[in-house]
Amino acid sequence: MQAAPQDIDLLDRIPLAARSVLFAGSDDGGLAAAYRQLNPAARLLGLDAKPDTETLPPDLQDGLDCIIHRGSLEHAAEPGALLRRHAAALSPDGVMLIQVPNPEHWRAAETLLRGGAEPPKGFSQDTMHHLLLQVGLTICDVTPYEPDRDEAAAFADALAPGLVALGIDPAVYARRAAPSHLTWRVRKEPRQPVMLSGNMLAPVGGVSHVRVVHPLQAIATDPAVQAILTSEVYPRQPNDETPRIFVLHRPVLVGEHGLATVRSLTSAGYLVVTEFDDHPDHFQMMRVGGDLTFRGVHALQTSTIAMAEALRKYNPEIAVFPNAVVSLPEVRNFAAMPAITLFFGALNRERDWRPLMPAINAVAGKAADRLRFQVVHDQGFFDALETPHKAFTPTCDYETYLRLLGESEVSLMPLSDTTFNRAKSDLKFIEAAACRVAPLASTVVYGDSIEDGRTGLLFRDPAEFHARLLRLVALPDFARDLGDAGRRHVAEHRMLAYQVAPRIAWYRSLWARRDELTEALRVRMAAA
Repeated sequence: MQAAPQDIDLLDRIPLAARSVLFAGSDDGGLAAAYRQLNPAARLLGLDAKPDTETLPPDLQDGLDCIIHRGSLEHAAEPGALLRRHAAALSPDGVMLIQVPNPEHWRAAETLLRGGAEPPKGFSQDTMHHLLLQVGLTICDVTPYEPDRDEAAAFADALAPGLVALGIDPAVYARRAAPSHLTWRVRKEPRQPVMLSGNMLAPVGGVSHVRVVHPLQAIATDPAVQAILTSEVYPRQPNDETPRIFVLHRPVLVGEHGLATVRSLTSAGYLVVTEFDDHPDHFQMMRVGGDLTFRGVHALQTSTIAMAEALRKYNPEIAVFPNAVVSLPEVRNFAAMPAITLFFGALNRERDWRPLMPAINAVAGKAADRLRFQVVHDQGFFDALETPHKAFTPTCDYETYLRLLGESEVSLMPLSDTTFNRAKSDLKFIEAAACRVAPLASTVVYGDSIEDGRTGLLFRDPAEFHARLLRLVALPDFARDLGDAGRRHVAEHRMLAYQVAPRIAWYRSLWARRDELTEALRVRMAAA
């Protein structure tokens, strides 16, 4: 079930790390279902009674992390009393989201002017602001929902002469009349805000999405965090004491240009973090002073323990945040059984798949049209397939990549045993598993993530690969069982929602220790 259009902004503002969410008021289930795909572990509750008679669940000892009012507060006889009662039920760091109709919406005014019905119940921005302060809640932000902004502007323009005659600024009126709804985000207790900025590389292969874009978006669901995504490093000059952290995604900090980049950030009051998730020895920059990328910043974050160990010699301040998926996609595969589609989409992996190609072609020859191939990016792999049952997609955006993956039944994940590969993450496993795609993977990297025979199949050499691919082709129901188990594993352990609180806690701890970290940075640079 899809969330209604006016609830999209509301969905983006529900704290992703919430353990418990109460939907107070009307909901067709779409909003709750959409949030469930983001945070399967959350306890979702609903109240169907009239607003003033709602009884909150008594068994939530720690309080509710989020209460959502949609279509309820405007019908309450005593909205202030209702808000006080619900505020008391929030956890100390709890958030309340309140979406109310805007009685000043231009369509309501037009209806009245034409002799129509009374305007809908609701709260203007000024009225709601006063009510929230009166109740004692801390206002975080308010977001207008403007489904017909151009028509609202045209209506205000048409009324402009009359508005001017009444002493009303038409521009001010247009801003008041444009929103059909206003969404308020408030919290029980004040919280020190944090500004978290991050730059991103060109979005190739989903790396920027998984390591930067999605985490920033997830963290921004905490109203105490202002997340800023940029393609360049443009530090915002401080105008207050707000903690400022800048995450550099896979930067190349070399020589004077690298020093200038870090200095521009530190002089603007930022604590600087390098995000890196590939073994540094693989990169040319390390032969020309690229270790500044790791030594010259306050802290590092990466995706695996192996990567953390590789980076520790440059900087001991490291956090490991395993790759995670932001949402469980809609299941779209296993509709054409017994035929299955094998997906392969990877960059620079010819050394890994080349030894397997004879086995792939042998199985493809036996299976005929029961084994199909969907290849993304790797033209060499596609050309080496000796079967007509294959499709090729050039390097594409991440959404297309995930769609093609989700329409397949098996995903091939070969990694040969090298120092570089051993530091890789299991991202392709969690992407496939989230889509209910059965992984057929090497033991390198994936041996620590995939439970062989339950959430996927592992292979150690071409002979074992050959036998296991044959098994998947012969037993598509077994492949589907693997996919189902993998999806459950991701839902229980590898959702980005489960990392929001630890990430924010780490960033806050860095800021609390900034003097210590800055001194350690100075010592590292002096010793270089």
